[in-house]
Amino acid sequence: MVLRRWQHQSATEALNKYNSGEQHFLCLATPGAGKTQMAAEVARRLFTQKKIDFVFCFSPSVSTSKGMRDTLERALNAPLTGLIGAKGVCVTYQSLNHKDKGFWDVFRQHRVFAIFDEIHHCGGNDFNEANVWAQHILVNVQSYAHFTLALSGTPWRSDTRPVTLSKYSDVDGSIHCDYEYGLAEAIREYVCRTPFVSVIDNDNIRLTSNTDVPKAYRSIGQMLINESISYQTVVEADPVIDFCLQEASKQLNKIKQTNANAAGLVVASTVEHAEKIAEKIRKGFTDSVSVVTYKNSESNQIIEQFQHTNTQWLVSVGMVSEGTNIPRLQVCCHLTRIKTELHFRQILGRIMRLSGIDANKQAHLFAPAQPKIVEYAKRLYEDIPADIASISLLVNREQIDLAESNLPEVQVEEQEFLIKDTNKTSTANEFTPETILPSLTETYLNSLGFNGRFTKETIQNT
Repeated sequence: MVLRRWQHQSATEALNKYNSGEQHFLCLATPGAGKTQMAAEVARRLFTQKKIDFVFCFSPSVSTSKGMRDTLERALNAPLTGLIGAKGVCVTYQSLNHKDKGFWDVFRQHRVFAIFDEIHHCGGNDFNEANVWAQHILVNVQSYAHFTLALSGTPWRSDTRPVTLSKYSDVDGSIHCDYEYGLAEAIREYVCRTPFVSVIDNDNIRLTSNTDVPKAYRSIGQMLINESISYQTVVEADPVIDFCLQEASKQLNKIKQTNANAAGLVVASTVEHAEKIAEKIRKGFTDSVSVVTYKNSESNQIIEQFQHTNTQWLVSVGMVSEGTNIPRLQVCCHLTRIKTELHFRQILGRIMRLSGIDANKQAHLFAPAQPKIVEYAKRLYEDIPADIASISLLVNREQIDLAESNLPEVQVEEQEFLIKDTNKTSTANEFTPETILPSLTETYLNSLGFNGRFTKETIQNT
């Protein structure tokens, strides 16, 4: 396994910390940088040095868990099925409620190396205030695992809970990371693609309401600030969808001239929204398209097939977020109602994974000019040298007719259906819940949001 500079350096620092008598290591690396391979290298070295007996890996979804397992099995040349003869197991956080005493006894009876992928999903270092996943870690892992490695691309939380197993300053609430690898470094070293964000606005919006005369607006932001209309109404408007797809398709066609297998991603708000977008792609651009949603029991298989086919577009509702590894994705339409910075960065990360054969090393994201998204895009470029990336404004002058809503906008931090395990085939190391416990919904809604600010030195939660 050939390591990138940062992966080798981070793995070495983790081993040095463990050898000094410390148990825990937190690695922050920008989405798409290759945290899984770094973790696999740490596990390989620990086994080589005969310092561990097993490796247990915890991930936020079935697809990320499978990706982690595949990488670890290649690095260790051994199965991680949890069966006799295996060197460990990879499971999801949501499966922890269903693990029996025998599962947790392994930590007490053997030297276990525990890897936590996207650790920010687990909140709290005090049992009474921790979320359900963090409680399992605090009780069964924290004091019993031989070594622990926490990974995150965006370790932010919107609530007051600290990220589990992390150290915070008492003064400003900043988190301490043992190793950091930022986006600017990843771009300079050709680890990640260069991001180009285009925000789409409209200067010809007509809003009908209870009054006789429609109201006119010259921008999406102006309308959203002054009217009781939801952002979901905007992303579901035909002119917004059509213009976004048109611009994204043009960019994808340019990229495909040099990267023939490049593909596009559309992140939709609802299942109906996704089906509508897919139909527009088929009819308007005669492109091939796959749809993956939480309602489809074969979602994980669809994602895996898409990785190895020439299908040009993938339309997703909640199924392609952090950790999903599809390097041929280079263009994205951000048409979801979710407006958190964590989600924005994680979605951007899906098109940032650089393939070694790429001639075109660009990633293009298109999104409506919602004020928060514009702010996130501007903040993104504070971490990137101005001469290598850009944020641009595209104005659609086709008239948009929208209807005012008297209902307040629902504040969605993340789709609640993300907690569902869509893999319907039970295996020895995974589970398929019949029902979803309310505590898991609470966990996702609390952990997948960001009201703070990210810099290379610290992550501050306001």
